[in-house]
Amino acid sequence: MTLTAETVTGLEIRKVTARIGAQVSGVDISRELDQVTVGALRAALNEHKALVFDDVDLDDEGQQRFARHFGELTTAHPTVPSVEGAPNILPVDSERGRANHWHTDVTFVVNPPQASTLRSIVIPPYGGETLIANAAAAYRDLPEPLRNLADTLWAEHTNDYDYAVPQESLDEEKAAQRAQFTSIEFRTAHPVVRVHPLTGEPGLFIGGFAQRIVGLSVPESRKILDLLESYVRRPENILRWRWSPNQLVLFDNRITQHYAIDNYDDQPRRLNRVTVAGDVPVGIDGKSSYSIKGDASHYTTVARP
Repeated sequence: MTLTAETVTGLEIRKVTARIGAQVSGVDISRELDQVTVGALRAALNEHKALVFDDVDLDDEGQQRFARHFGELTTAHPTVPSVEGAPNILPVDSERGRANHWHTDVTFVVNPPQASTLRSIVIPPYGGETLIANAAAAYRDLPEPLRNLADTLWAEHTNDYDYAVPQESLDEEKAAQRAQFTSIEFRTAHPVVRVHPLTGEPGLFIGGFAQRIVGLSVPESRKILDLLESYVRRPENILRWRWSPNQLVLFDNRITQHYAIDNYDDQPRRLNRVTVAGDVPVGIDGKSSYSIKGDASHYTTVARP
């Protein structure tokens, strides 16, 4: 039986845009969920890529409990400290830096998280939206010649690069944050087109940590990656979510990218992130990603597809 929202009494799933995003109501995610409800939520995530839950009554432990319904948790991050006393929770805090670049979480390791949850803690009075893009829709948008090329490409992902601001513009605090982020260097080769293990959908698996196409120079790689990224970032493929208090967003990290917009001046903004361990990506040709440098076993187990 295919589990859908109709399978669970009271569960309602309403699309936010045609290509990505749905709001979920009729379920109390602060409680332990039964397998039928989890199956319906998983089916909705497969379809909509990002799910929004309003007015959630969650603390840190509740967020972790909800995320565990979808698999074993990762620790907070391979290099960045967690919330004190909560090793599985990463504070996405404007005071610790602003990740205003398109990316998929932690793709520089060989098995990036399969899913991410973000919970609103402190919301600025304006701005601070999160953009989430459907990488499967982006792949479908590619003209056939470009799609055929993408199917053959592999990209090297790394955490050791200047993804936000030039080194010379960093103050002492931000330089220390960057040094922490790159304290362990990771390099991993992933297929540019990843096949989703549950749906079979191909999607562009690139984002900000993808720095070079295997076999090409950095300048050549940049042109190809920028071209492919332009399809991911089309407005039609994007959910632009304006946060409210007590919200949680669950998104499929295997087939989306996201971007935190830095448009709220010096106002504080904080979300707590909990991620679910993922499988090793597989490309169109059936070949799996491979690690070039860096051991992430302290961060995540490898999930079965």
